[in-house]
Amino acid sequence: MSQVSLFSSGQELANLFLSSDLLHHSWITISALSSHPYINKPILFKVYPYHSNGAIVAFVSSPTCNLQKEMVSSEELQGSQSPFDFISTKLNPHFSVNKAAITLFASLLNDLSALKEQLDSFSPLIITGVSLGGSVASLFTLWLLKDSNKRPTCITFGSPLLGDSGLQQAISERPSWNSSFLHVVSNQDPIPRSLISPTNVFAGSIPQPCIYMPFGMFLLCSDSDCSCFEEPESVLDLMTEMNLNSQHQDNHSLAFDYEQVLERLKHRVILKGASQLFQFSVDQLQAGIDLQLEAIGIGGQQTSNMNSIRTKVKKRVEESFAKKRNAFDPGKKLNKMKEAMTWLEWYKKVTLKEGGYYDSYKRSEYRGRDAVKSRQEIVKHQRVLTKYWKTMVAEAEKMPQREEAVFRTRWLYAGTNYRRMVEPLDIAAYYMKPGNTDYVNLGRSEHYKKLEEWRREDNPSGSGNDRRKCVSLTEDSCFWAYLEEAIINSKRLREGSLQEKENAREYLVNFGGYVMNMIRSYSVSSDIFQLHSSFMNWWQEYRQDILSCLSNLPLAFYMENGEYKS
Repeated sequence: MSQVSLFSSGQELANLFLSSDLLHHSWITISALSSHPYINKPILFKVYPYHSNGAIVAFVSSPTCNLQKEMVSSEELQGSQSPFDFISTKLNPHFSVNKAAITLFASLLNDLSALKEQLDSFSPLIITGVSLGGSVASLFTLWLLKDSNKRPTCITFGSPLLGDSGLQQAISERPSWNSSFLHVVSNQDPIPRSLISPTNVFAGSIPQPCIYMPFGMFLLCSDSDCSCFEEPESVLDLMTEMNLNSQHQDNHSLAFDYEQVLERLKHRVILKGASQLFQFSVDQLQAGIDLQLEAIGIGGQQTSNMNSIRTKVKKRVEESFAKKRNAFDPGKKLNKMKEAMTWLEWYKKVTLKEGGYYDSYKRSEYRGRDAVKSRQEIVKHQRVLTKYWKTMVAEAEKMPQREEAVFRTRWLYAGTNYRRMVEPLDIAAYYMKPGNTDYVNLGRSEHYKKLEEWRREDNPSGSGNDRRKCVSLTEDSCFWAYLEEAIINSKRLREGSLQEKENAREYLVNFGGYVMNMIRSYSVSSDIFQLHSSFMNWWQEYRQDILSCLSNLPLAFYMENGEYKS
């Protein structure tokens, strides 16, 4: 989809919403609930039937509720009964929400907990509210999105902004969450714009700047037309401009009546065919933006402020398009990754008689032009794979816990194979450089550590060790690094100081036990026993030194009796 399509489709979306009965039915439930007596309750909610199997849950706050700018941080929420700790992500661990909204939600928590268990059977499920009731509706929707089998849709009317940029970003990280919210805002309703101020501050002893930020889709309405906007900064700019042009600035206590707005706009809807959404030039993109600004009643002005808004909105549309175009999609490059892995598997097979692919890779520069060319080809594919998996791990780390778990499960097998195949080559390259030691602590890439951590968490008991045949890829991708350290320590045992010899002896004893455990569980590839492999060369060159440490240990008996040959 082109840049202008991403933006001009806002009017098509607005027309689609207005032509359906969804907004109309949502407002009817709000109107019905508003006629109920509050009986000293600051907020009411009620479930209404919708179509054959659906439901609309409506929230309406009392006219006596005061809208305040004060916010509550996620740290403060953790110490309360609030169920919103799941919103925090690794990328956005901190967020704040409006104190009045969270207080109203908390007053209904017991009732909503009981209702939450009953809603999975309804489809569709609509959560709606007006003014502060819309804020509570948004909070309830977020709670449902955590673990509900159904995907609720939240429609608010004249709702003030709910939280800060931390909340907005945490929600935007989950595209399915962000798309669950539609906020209807009239340019004559002062309440949605009342919290837009650069001087808002956190509740607490140390004031900090904290600007409310929008999330979800916004249906911005004027007396004559409407349009949909989603990009948060653009929504903020447009609502600010609507605030400056509004004729209704004073009454923040009464909820605005959206019935007439909806009826008036519905009669003006002219659905446009999808055939109009084609590639457009930059000038047409600007024209599309102007049309949308005019639709919400602020586009006809030629002030410097409006020109600035036009420029910023256009820039954000282009940035949004570029971001979506460049978004990482692991499935798109999957075939290329399979091809790269096939090259490495071929290399492993053809180098088996040369001591195994680890040693062939390590010694290729000493074995003629063909070996060097093969290694260069493998390095090319190795880099492609590593770039791909580094990106994969980085993207997974940004995800919320639940989405990350699903992602990890899906890609764990491929990631484990990659790690076991490619990391030994990184280890070989590391120890080819003179003076390099301790790869595991000093040279290992973080993405390998994360892939190994995923594997351990998926299989904490190490099940699968009842096999009776050697694996094709050594399970511990750091095996060769431990072997290289064994070679270094064998030299120290022979030539080092007393302290170095003592440390080397301890390392070799531990390494011997580690190797024997790997052998017994069939967790090492038979590569390590190939003639001229680094493992066999280590044993043969330092046999006497090794036996002085391991003479009574199982690895010594295993190697001395030639059991590895079978």
